[in-house]
Amino acid sequence: MRNKTWIFDLDDTLHHASGGIFAHISHAMSAYMMKHLQVDAVEARLLRERYWAQYGATMHGLVTHHNIDPHDFLLETHKLDELEQWLFAEHNLAESLRALPGRKVIFSNGPRHYVEGILQRLAIERHFHSIYGVEQLDYVPKPHVGAFRKVLTREKLVPRHCIMVEDSLPNLLTAKKLGMKTIWVSKQVRRPAHVDIRISSIGELARRRWD
Repeated sequence: MRNKTWIFDLDDTLHHASGGIFAHISHAMSAYMMKHLQVDAVEARLLRERYWAQYGATMHGLVTHHNIDPHDFLLETHKLDELEQWLFAEHNLAESLRALPGRKVIFSNGPRHYVEGILQRLAIERHFHSIYGVEQLDYVPKPHVGAFRKVLTREKLVPRHCIMVEDSLPNLLTAKKLGMKTIWVSKQVRRPAHVDIRISSIGELARRRWD
């Protein structure tokens, strides 16, 4: 297992983004759209829902249909000084990551400054060999296969030697189709066919034998 590479998602995988961070980002995105597209709150919500369903990310729809600058959008909607009040992760996260043999990579749909900031605040950045935010993916988010292939190519990885750790089932489906081992971070009991292992915490992952 030591020649394997662990590919980790960030939000709701290594920290509990649903505890407040996602809600604040959602509000910031709607406010940005109301300001720059001159729409009301209802239209902003409808557009966000449409672009999420169509592209997997609000930003992708805004860039495609409204010529929004993705860098400006991500900076305005992911302000760490506003978000860090809701930052929460499981106890002994750093120790759990250190216990996993092999190289580790972060693969997130979040912007680079946000990903790095969260890792630094959790004091776990030293455990990762590489970090991929959406800018490094040319703003093409997961679960699009092109985003996965970009990481695999840049890291010179073979999918069958990779373990994808994610909370998102669509993202894990792409990983599985590429040939990766898939680990789903979820408290749900069910385990879909494209999930190899379900865990409720990274600590649980660390307690398994990977030799």
